[in-house]
Amino acid sequence: MGRAVRWISPFLIAAMAATPVLAQTPPALSDMVGARAGQAEGELQRRGYQATDRSEVVGDGRMTYWRRGNDCVAIMTRDGRYASINQAGRNECGGGGGGGSSNATAIAAGVALVGLAAALAAHNNRHDDADDNHDREYERGYQAGLYGANYDDRHETEGYHEGYLAGESESSNRRHANSRWIRGVPDAAQDACSRRADEFMSRPAGSSVPISMRELGRNEYELTMATGSYRSRCRVSGSGEVLYVEPFS
Repeated sequence: MGRAVRWISPFLIAAMAATPVLAQTPPALSDMVGARAGQAEGELQRRGYQATDRSEVVGDGRMTYWRRGNDCVAIMTRDGRYASINQAGRNECGGGGGGGSSNATAIAAGVALVGLAAALAAHNNRHDDADDNHDREYERGYQAGLYGANYDDRHETEGYHEGYLAGESESSNRRHANSRWIRGVPDAAQDACSRRADEFMSRPAGSSVPISMRELGRNEYELTMATGSYRSRCRVSGSGEVLYVEPFS
């Protein structure tokens, strides 16, 4: 059994005791009901699922749709955890999966895992290396903001507030990065600008994603890059040659 499964299993046993698994939950994913959303994404990918660009607010939670071949599941996230995982129709995930879309969504999901570490490091740099409790509160807020949970004003702390804002920003970045508009830009151009924006902002690899684009002609593009809440502008060729990166103004 892999490392991720060993880590998830203890709290899932308790979560499943308190949360009945619906009959339509795919048996292969029933152990993930109750899992913390941000950390469980990697396990979903390990099991062959990839996020689609469909996401919607439902009541006090957020519904996202994941695809594995022709299989589609709808995951309800509430308060930062998977409240339910239900089988969905193929059309709910947009029909059959194309290679380009799968690659883009996998990249976007991977960015979320890097995003917390990068956002927390930048936050602590501004706050002179906050303590462990502050970091835990920041992560709690980040996960809630990223996955659309209601703001917990009853247990609000400075760390939670800052983390929630950062999570909302990352959620917005991910939605834009996986839009059809951005998927029209060659992968080589997106990858090259992401690497250069990471370097430009001194962030870990995988922190930056394109959120808007402008075609310049002659197989050149200008991409607006998001690194957390920071923005930069990258001019690049379709083959991945970066001409410049500059602050967004």
